[in-house]
Amino acid sequence: MQTVVKKWFRDKDSGFLDNKGGPDIVVRKADLVDCQFLKVGVTVEFECHIEKQMLVARKVRLSNQKNSDGQNNRNHGPKPFRFGVMT
Repeated sequence: MQTVVKKWFRDKDSGFLDNKGGPDIVVRKADLVDCQFLKVGVTVEFECHIEKQMLVARKVRLSNQKNSDGQNNRNHGPKPFRFGVMT
Protein backbone atom coordinates (compact mmCIF):
# COMPACT_ATOMS: atom_id res chain seq x y z
CA MET A 1 0.00 0.00 0.00
CA GLN A 2 1.00 3.64 -0.38
CA THR A 3 -0.01 6.71 1.56
CA VAL A 4 1.29 9.94 3.07
CA VAL A 5 2.74 10.49 6.54
CA LYS A 6 0.17 12.44 8.55
CA LYS A 7 2.06 12.91 11.85
CA TRP A 8 5.42 11.85 13.30
CA PHE A 9 6.44 12.23 16.96
CA ARG A 10 10.24 11.97 17.26
CA ASP A 11 10.03 11.84 21.06
CA LYS A 12 7.70 8.80 20.87
CA ASP A 13 9.37 7.16 17.82
CA SER A 14 5.95 6.69 16.23
CA GLY A 15 3.32 8.42 14.18
CA PHE A 16 0.31 8.07 11.91
CA LEU A 17 -0.26 7.50 8.21
CA ASP A 18 -3.22 8.96 6.35
CA ASN A 19 -6.01 6.48 5.59
CA LYS A 20 -8.14 8.71 3.32
CA GLY A 21 -11.16 9.13 5.58
CA GLY A 22 -10.73 5.92 7.60
CA PRO A 23 -8.96 5.47 10.94
CA ASP A 24 -5.31 6.53 10.86
CA ILE A 25 -2.67 3.82 10.49
CA VAL A 26 -0.14 3.59 13.35
CA VAL A 27 3.55 3.42 12.39
CA ARG A 28 6.47 2.76 14.78
CA LYS A 29 10.19 3.36 14.34
CA ALA A 30 10.85 -0.38 14.70
CA ASP A 31 8.84 -0.99 11.51
CA LEU A 32 10.81 1.50 9.36
CA VAL A 33 13.12 0.11 6.67
CA ASP A 34 16.27 2.08 5.75
CA CYS A 35 15.35 5.19 7.75
CA GLN A 36 15.20 6.35 11.37
CA PHE A 37 12.16 8.67 11.28
CA LEU A 38 9.51 10.02 8.90
CA LYS A 39 8.67 13.54 7.77
CA VAL A 40 5.09 14.73 7.47
CA GLY A 41 3.93 14.78 3.86
CA VAL A 42 6.29 12.12 2.47
CA THR A 43 4.84 9.16 0.59
CA VAL A 44 5.61 5.72 2.02
CA GLU A 45 4.99 2.11 1.00
CA PHE A 46 4.01 -0.41 3.67
CA GLU A 47 2.12 -3.55 4.64
CA CYS A 48 -1.04 -2.97 6.66
CA HIS A 49 -1.93 -5.30 9.57
CA ILE A 50 -4.61 -5.35 12.26
CA GLU A 51 -3.30 -5.42 15.83
CA LYS A 52 -5.50 -4.96 18.91
CA GLN A 53 -8.31 -3.55 16.73
CA MET A 54 -5.95 -0.91 15.21
CA LEU A 55 -4.41 -0.64 11.77
CA VAL A 56 -0.62 -0.94 12.02
CA ALA A 57 1.96 -0.36 9.27
CA ARG A 58 4.81 -2.86 8.86
CA LYS A 59 7.86 -2.84 6.56
CA VAL A 60 7.49 0.91 5.99
CA ARG A 61 9.83 2.40 3.40
CA LEU A 62 10.07 5.67 1.53
CA SER A 63 8.37 5.62 -1.83
CA ASN A 64 9.97 6.78 -5.08
CA GLN A 65 6.86 8.87 -5.81
CA LYS A 66 7.41 12.57 -6.42
CA ASN A 67 6.02 15.05 -3.93
CA SER A 68 3.86 18.07 -4.76
CA ASP A 69 6.97 20.11 -5.69
CA GLY A 70 7.85 17.54 -8.38
CA GLN A 71 10.95 16.41 -6.48
CA ASN A 72 11.76 12.85 -5.50
CA ASN A 73 11.09 12.06 -1.80
CA ARG A 74 14.48 10.31 -1.48
CA ASN A 75 16.39 13.46 -2.44
CA HIS A 76 18.38 14.18 0.72
CA GLY A 77 20.82 16.66 -0.88
CA PRO A 78 20.99 20.33 0.01
CA LYS A 79 18.21 22.59 -1.20
CA PRO A 80 19.20 24.91 -4.05
CA PHE A 81 19.90 28.50 -3.07
CA ARG A 82 17.21 30.93 -4.18
CA PHE A 83 17.75 34.66 -4.29
CA GLY A 84 15.34 36.69 -2.20
CA VAL A 85 14.63 40.27 -1.32
CA MET A 86 15.93 41.64 1.96
CA THR A 87 13.63 44.06 3.70
